[in-house]
Amino acid sequence: MNNLIFDHNRVILCHFDNYSAALVFARFGSSILAPTPLPESSSPMPIPGDIAGHHDPEAVLDALAAQFSLNSAQLNLDEHFQAWMVSDGTPIRVHLVRFTTLDAPHQSIESFGGSFKPISEMRKMPMIELNLMRQVFNQIMSVG
Repeated sequence: MNNLIFDHNRVILCHFDNYSAALVFARFGSSILAPTPLPESSSPMPIPGDIAGHHDPEAVLDALAAQFSLNSAQLNLDEHFQAWMVSDGTPIRVHLVRFTTLDAPHQSIESFGGSFKPISEMRKMPMIELNLMRQVFNQIMSVG
C-alpha cells in the first residue's frame, strides 16, 4: 500500500524553530522529497479538479510515519500547502510535514541517510526542489 501511495505523493519534511526563526529541511542525498525524489520528467501543474483518494494527506502522513519509524504525534501536516507536479501524465502531490519537536530530530532522519539543512545550504539542488523550498519558506514565514 505504501508504494502505491508514494507513486502519487511526495513529502517535504521540515522543522521550524519559532524562537530562532530557523527553518531546516530534511535532505536525503540530493533531494528534500521523501521517500524518493520526483521523476526527472516532473513539472509543476495546477491543482487538479478531481483529486483521487490516493492523494489523501492523512494516508500519506501515516505511510511516511510508518516507513521512517516516526512518531506521528510529533508531526504536523500543513493542510494549507498545495504543490502539484505531473510526470508522464500522472499527478503527484507534494505534502508539507513539519516536526513539532523542540529541536529538529536529527537522529531520526540520520538513521535513514538524511540530514537537516537550511535553505542556504541547498544551492545545488534541482531547480524544481529549490522552487518548492521557496514556497515552503514563504508559507511558513507568512504564518509562523
